[in-house]
Amino acid sequence: MGVHEGWRAFFDGHAPVYMQNVFTRNTQAEVAFLVDVLRLPAGARILDLGCGTGRHSLALAGRGLRVVGVDLSRGMLRQAQLAARETEARVAWIQADATRFAAPQAFDAAICLCEGAFGLIGAGEDPQAHDAAIARNLARSLRPGGRLVLTASNGLRFLALYGPDAIARGDFDPSTLTERVTMEWTEGDKVHAVVVREHGHRPEDLRALFSGAGFTVDHVGGGTAGAWGLRPVDPEEYEIMLIATRSKETG
Repeated sequence: MGVHEGWRAFFDGHAPVYMQNVFTRNTQAEVAFLVDVLRLPAGARILDLGCGTGRHSLALAGRGLRVVGVDLSRGMLRQAQLAARETEARVAWIQADATRFAAPQAFDAAICLCEGAFGLIGAGEDPQAHDAAIARNLARSLRPGGRLVLTASNGLRFLALYGPDAIARGDFDPSTLTERVTMEWTEGDKVHAVVVREHGHRPEDLRALFSGAGFTVDHVGGGTAGAWGLRPVDPEEYEIMLIATRSKETG
C-alpha cells in the first residue's frame, strides 16, 4: 500500500455519505467567516487544499470568487462534481497529494480545513515532515500578502484522551502527537476498514511551523467546525484554527 493509500481508500469509500456528517451543516456561516477574515473581494483567487466534496469551494465560488479545489481522493472529487451540477458556481477540480501539489497560479488566499489534508499521515511517513511540506506548498501557492485559514486536529485533546495503555499499544505516540485509528466505511452489505494515522498540533507548534514556512501568524485559536470564531483554544475541542499571512518569498 502506498504512502497515502489508507486515507485515499477511506475517503473514496466514505465520499457518498460524507455530507451526512454533523460537522458539514454550517457551510454558509463558515464561508461568511472565511470571506471576512481572508478579506476577499469579488473575483479573488482562492485555493481550497483538501477540498473534499467541495462544500466550501462551491459556496465561495457562489460568492463570485475564482476557486481551485484540490483533493487526494477521486471519490470525494466525484461528489464535488456532482454537487456542482446543482449550482451555477464553477470550480476547477484537481486530484493531487497536498504534500506535492504545484499551484497553477499565485492565489490571493488559501484554505485547508477539517483535516482535508493537513495532519493525515501515510504509512511510514514522518508526521512533522508531512505537515511541513503542506505548509511550504501553501506558502508557495500564495502571492506575498495572501491570507490563509487552516484547521488542524487539537493535540491538546490527544494528550488528555490517551493514557499509558494506548501508548503501550501503539495507538498514540506522545512524542509526535500522532494517533493510530481504524476508519470504517460501508459498500452495500460489506464493511471495510483501514488503519490510518493523524497528527495533532498544539497552538505553539502551528505558530512555529507556519512562521518557518514563510508566514506571519495572525491568530491561533479555537476552530472546531460549527464553532468558528476568533477565540481561545478549548483544550478539549477537536480542532484549532490558524490564520496567517504570507510574508516572504519561499524556496
